[in-house]
Amino acid sequence: MTPEPQTPTGTPGTAPGPPPGCPAHGTGPGGLHRLYGPDALDLDDLYERLREKHGPVAPVLLHDDVPMWVVLGHAENLHMVRSPSQYTRDSRGWTPLLEGMVKPDHPLMPHIARQPICAHAEGDEHQRLRAAVTAAMATIDHRGLRRSINGSTQELVNRFCGRGRADLVSQFAEHLPMAVMCEILGMPEEYDDRMVQAARDALKGTDTAIQSHTYVMEALGGLTTRRRARPADDVTSHLITHPAGLSDDEVREHLRLLLFAAYETTANLLANALRMVLTEPGFRARLNGGQMTVPEAIEQSLWDEPPFSTVLGYYAKQDTELGGQRIRRGDGLLFAPAPGNLDPRVRPDPTAHMKGNRSHLAFGGGPHECPGQDIGRAIADIGVDALLTRLPDIRLECAEEDLRWRSSIASRHLVSLPVLFEPKPKQDVNRAPSMSSLHPHRVREPVPQPRGWVEEKAAERVERVEPAPPAEPAVSWPGSSESAPPSRWQRMWRWLLGE
Repeated sequence: MTPEPQTPTGTPGTAPGPPPGCPAHGTGPGGLHRLYGPDALDLDDLYERLREKHGPVAPVLLHDDVPMWVVLGHAENLHMVRSPSQYTRDSRGWTPLLEGMVKPDHPLMPHIARQPICAHAEGDEHQRLRAAVTAAMATIDHRGLRRSINGSTQELVNRFCGRGRADLVSQFAEHLPMAVMCEILGMPEEYDDRMVQAARDALKGTDTAIQSHTYVMEALGGLTTRRRARPADDVTSHLITHPAGLSDDEVREHLRLLLFAAYETTANLLANALRMVLTEPGFRARLNGGQMTVPEAIEQSLWDEPPFSTVLGYYAKQDTELGGQRIRRGDGLLFAPAPGNLDPRVRPDPTAHMKGNRSHLAFGGGPHECPGQDIGRAIADIGVDALLTRLPDIRLECAEEDLRWRSSIASRHLVSLPVLFEPKPKQDVNRAPSMSSLHPHRVREPVPQPRGWVEEKAAERVERVEPAPPAEPAVSWPGSSESAPPSRWQRMWRWLLGE
C-alpha cells in the first residue's frame, strides 16, 4: 500500500480540530484518531475503521495526543514481536519521551517506563533474567497445580452454591487466579479479599492505585525476605536460588510481573469463556455434544476476546517499514492482539470456529512471549470445567444485552456476570468436583445424555417425587455405566485431578 505521508513521531501539528458534530470529530492533530476519551468508547469499531483506511498498521494518538502506531495485522504483529533487531521493549529511545511530550504523570507511564524485568530487557540481560523466570516456572508440579485449581474452585463455589445465584466475575473469575498464583509463588496465606481488591485496584489505575500497588509489593517483599533466609519448593525460592543471581529488587519485580500478568489475563479469560458458554447457544451445544472440549473452548475465547487488547509497547531501533508504513527510528508501536486476531487475511469470517488453530496473538510471541501461558490455560481449563460440573444448570440472570464492559486501550473487562442455578450443597475441597443437589428426595428420571464436558441438566431432567428418599446415586463418568469398572481413560483423568 502507499505509505502515509505523515509519521506519528515527533511533535504534531497545531492545526485546530474540527468542531463538535463534524464527521471528523474525535480526531486530533494531523487528523489522527485518539485511542482515549469519549470518542474511543468502541475501540473494536475504531480499529476496523483504521484498518479500512490505513491497512495493517495505522497512526493514532495516545493520551495527551502522544503519537503512536497501532499494529492491526496478524502477520505484522508477529513480525514485530519476532524481530528484536528492529524493535525493542525498552522505551528509553522513544522519540516522544526524549522530546518531553510524555510527562511523568502521563496516565500510561506505568506501562511505558522501563523496569528492571525481563520483559523490558534485551540481549544478555534479557537472557539472564528470562532464564531465571523460565527455570523457576518449570519447577511447578502440574499434578499439584491441578489439585490446587480444583481445590480453590471448590472453595470458591462453596461460598455461593447454596444461594442459587452468584456474580461469576467478582465471586469467581477475579478470585481463582489470585488463589492459585499465591500458592504457586509460596504465599497462600496472603490470598484473601484484600489482596484481590488491591490487585484489581492497582491494575485499574484508580486514585488509590498507588496505595494498592504498595500493599502488593510489601507482601512480595516480605515473601522475598523469608525465602532468601529459608528457601522452599516454590517459584519465589527457585527465582532466588537460580544461578543468574537475581537481586532482591529483581526478584520482587519479577514476582510482581508474574502475579499481575497472570492474574489480569486469567481473570479476563475466565470471565470471557464463561460468558461465551452462557450466552452463545452454539458454543454450549458443541460442548454438550462432544464436538468441543473445555480446552478448545478456552482457545476459541483467546481468539475472540484476548485478555489484553493491546500491549504497550514496542519501539523502533532503526528506520524500517511495516505493513506499508514508513516507521522511523524512535517510533512507538502498540502490539494489538484483539484487532490482530480479527485480521480478515487470516480470519475472513470472524464468527468462524477456530478449532485446532492456536495461532492467535493472545500470549504474544518472540523472545517476550508470555512464559506463564500454560498456567493461565490450566487455571481456565480446569476452573471452567469444575464450575460447570458443580453447577450444570447454570444460566444467565439478565439479558445478554444488559451485560456491561469496562474498556481501555489495554483490555476490555466484563464488569459482572450474574447467574442463577438450583442451590447446591457444599463439597469437600480435597475431592474432585461432582454434580449434587440440595433436594435428594427428588429422583431424576434418566434421560439420554450426549457425551461432553457440560450437561444442561435443567433443560433435560424429568423430575418426580418419590414417597421415600432414595440413596444419592454415585457420580458416573460420561459414557460409563455404574456397574462397569473404570476405564483406562477414567483412571487417567482421576490421576490428573489428583484423586
